[in-house]
Amino acid sequence: MAKAGGIMTTLSFRDALASDAPKLARLGARTFFETFGHLYDPADLAIFLASHAVAEWEKQLADPAFSIRVGEADGELGAYAKVGPPSLPFEPRGASTELRQFYVLKPWHGTGAAQELMTWVLDEAQRREARHLYLSVFTDNHRARRFYARDGFVEEGPYACMVGNQADEDIVMRLDL
Repeated sequence: MAKAGGIMTTLSFRDALASDAPKLARLGARTFFETFGHLYDPADLAIFLASHAVAEWEKQLADPAFSIRVGEADGELGAYAKVGPPSLPFEPRGASTELRQFYVLKPWHGTGAAQELMTWVLDEAQRREARHLYLSVFTDNHRARRFYARDGFVEEGPYACMVGNQADEDIVMRLDL
């Protein structure tokens, strides 16, 4: 639960709808900026955040290759996870899927929201008959790395993640299902 206007609210989880595209665009940009905005030149950040444009979300919400789960409280999104085909620069080991994005706003950190989303991610990967689930995480995002490790993800190796014109070192992690 998190406080919203002084009232404790709980996120309710559901599959994303096409009409969620504007909310997902705002949430994706907000969570990335909230967590990493201080690391980047504004021009690089703007280039990267274009991937959270409403039109991009509309395409992915209409594409059956993607599954998106949202957590909502009082009509606003506070968390989401997106699963889709592998896109990271690595050679997947057999039937694989990728956790493309996993964001929880700070008011819901420590409430169990992230674990509930991760349970859905694991179920979705198994529904897709994946043998391996991959994700990437910023090297210095120690909180996220610990969270993924608790669920059994292991480091596969580093890669350069571009944020605008800035190359960051991310770590590809893998979970054998």
